[in-house]
Amino acid sequence: MHLRDLKHFLSELTENNNRPWFIMNKPRYDILRAEFLQVVTEMIAELGKFDPAVKFCDPKKAMFRINRDVRFAHDKSPYKTRFSAAVAPNDMRRPSKAGGPTYYMQIDAAGRLLFGAGEYMPPPPRLKALRQLMVDDAAGFTKVLKNKKLRATFGDIQNEGKLQRPPKGFDPEHEHIEYIKLKSFFVWTEIDLPLNQPELLVPTLVSGLKDAYPLVQWMRTAKEEVSEE
Repeated sequence: MHLRDLKHFLSELTENNNRPWFIMNKPRYDILRAEFLQVVTEMIAELGKFDPAVKFCDPKKAMFRINRDVRFAHDKSPYKTRFSAAVAPNDMRRPSKAGGPTYYMQIDAAGRLLFGAGEYMPPPPRLKALRQLMVDDAAGFTKVLKNKKLRATFGDIQNEGKLQRPPKGFDPEHEHIEYIKLKSFFVWTEIDLPLNQPELLVPTLVSGLKDAYPLVQWMRTAKEEVSEE
C-alpha cells in the first residue's frame, strides 16, 4: 500500500472535511480504499494461521466506512480521518453490539498505526460474563496478565471508563477487582507507520496481534447467561 499517499490524503481530509472536497478527491480515495482492502485481506489470511476462528472473516465487511454517523454528534464533520478495520469470527466487527473479542487496526492522518485486541464497551450481558470469568477463572486471567509477549507489546489492559466502585454482586476484596471495575477489556499500542517500507505493515500488525492472542482466547471462554423466557 502507498502509505505516504494515504497519510497525505487523510491529512488533507482533516483540513477539508466537507463533501465538496471529498467528491473532488474521490478517485484518490477509491484507489487507497482498494489498497487498504488488500492489506486487510492479507492481514486476515495471516491471522488465520494462528487463530482459525477468524480465517473466513470477509475483508470487505471488516473494513469500516469512512462516513461518520453525525446524527447525535456535536461534530458534524461528515468523514472519519482514518482508515480502520476490525476482524472477528463471523464478521462480528462491532463488539459493542455483538460481543466477543475483536482484532482492530487503524491508520490516522498523523501517520500513526494503532492496533490491538479485546472488547470495547461490550453490551451488559457480555460485560457481566467477562467479569464473572475473572472470578471463576482467576488463575487463568492472572496467567494472561503475566504473559510476557502480551505485556511487552501492549502493556496492561486499558483502564478507560473504569468504575469508581466495584459493580454490584462482586467481592470488593477480589484479587482482580480493579479489572472487574473496567467497562472495556482492550489492549492496544500505537507506532509510527513504516512509510518508507510499506511491505512491513502487515507483518508488523500480525506479529503484534499474535501477542494478544492469549487474551482473545481467554475472553472467548466467557459464557453469557441464557434467558429462560
